[in-house]
Amino acid sequence: MGGSEWVSTSVPYLAEPSGARGDVWAAEAAGEGRRGSQRIAEAGEVAAPEAVAELLGVPVGQHVVTRRRIMYLDDEPCELTDTYYPLGIAGGTALAGTAKIRGGAIRLLAELGHVGVRVREDITARPATRHEQEKLWLTSGEPVLQLTRLTLDASDRPIQVDVMAMPPRRQKLRYEMRIG
Repeated sequence: MGGSEWVSTSVPYLAEPSGARGDVWAAEAAGEGRRGSQRIAEAGEVAAPEAVAELLGVPVGQHVVTRRRIMYLDDEPCELTDTYYPLGIAGGTALAGTAKIRGGAIRLLAELGHVGVRVREDITARPATRHEQEKLWLTSGEPVLQLTRLTLDASDRPIQVDVMAMPPRRQKLRYEMRIG
């Protein structure tokens, strides 16, 4: 990995962490000799955007819980992550607040009885919005990669949708799969 390129894998963000109750993002960055941090920009109930409503299986505009974060790598913004949860799962929980969650959201979901067992990720490239340009320190016309992750429980019920925007010049996404 050279310069400001970041190699990321999704696996640590999908399973309840064992052992330490630290921040998975910070631990992944530290493992590469870097410093990862995040700031929760907003949290609470919002009307579900069309794409999120479809993934969560709720009507467009129905309220869901969201956590909007800015991820930093060595103090430089590297990703905007909006996470959405069905209101019946996350309403009235720490997921609806801006405070850090001890052990992380995946651990809290598991404690609430919601464990993800299947994930679908879609990755697209698109022009950055003005908001993304500002928050990710992008130049005009610079694109973003959008990774949309749907997490389902053992009953194939959607429990979480993540929509991430990241500058491609700073990203390398890695997927490893074991067959058999």
